[in-house]
Amino acid sequence: MHLYAATTNPGKLRDFARAAEGSASIRIEALPSLASIPAPPEDEPTFEGNARLKAVYYSLRAPGLLVLADDSGLEVDALDGAPGVRSARFAADLAAANAAQATPFPAPHDDPDHRNNAALLASLAGVAEERRQARYRCVLALARDGQVLLTAEGSVEGIILSAPRGAGGFGYDPLFLVPQLGHTMAELPAADRLALNHRGRALKALLAQLAAQ
Repeated sequence: MHLYAATTNPGKLRDFARAAEGSASIRIEALPSLASIPAPPEDEPTFEGNARLKAVYYSLRAPGLLVLADDSGLEVDALDGAPGVRSARFAADLAAANAAQATPFPAPHDDPDHRNNAALLASLAGVAEERRQARYRCVLALARDGQVLLTAEGSVEGIILSAPRGAGGFGYDPLFLVPQLGHTMAELPAADRLALNHRGRALKALLAQLAAQ
């Protein structure tokens, strides 16, 4: 069975492919011609809402295919759940709210991950480590021809550090400490990171539902 992921993010595609490795009957690929399809507005207030929106939208443009869409991000308790659904645009949102600052979150080579990490650290300035609890969350939606067939969710709990550690992963991984391991997501080997990964957990939950049908 082929599932077609509605993403061009190489990190997400890698996570999905690795999580599906234990299922011989499932193959996950990027949705064909995704780059030529205009992106939908991701304006729902929840991860599930955006995942459903994207799955329906892209499945209508790929008749007959099983289209997998996700919405995922970081929730920080001290920030009332932010950045949440705006995780990929967190720095841009804060910069727009503070337009007087020309470059509020400078980053090498204009790297969006570095900017978002800088924005998160700035937002948590002065917040003690014991109040920096956070989680990665992912909701997946599987659709065909505009109808959502399944949804699934995965999460992993952690703490946001005051400085990045590690060079692996992507997004907020250098700041996301997994307390029971004593390492950030960016410090973990790929296999260990996948075992904890919120996208991997969500996909395994979705594949379990598929297998039960």
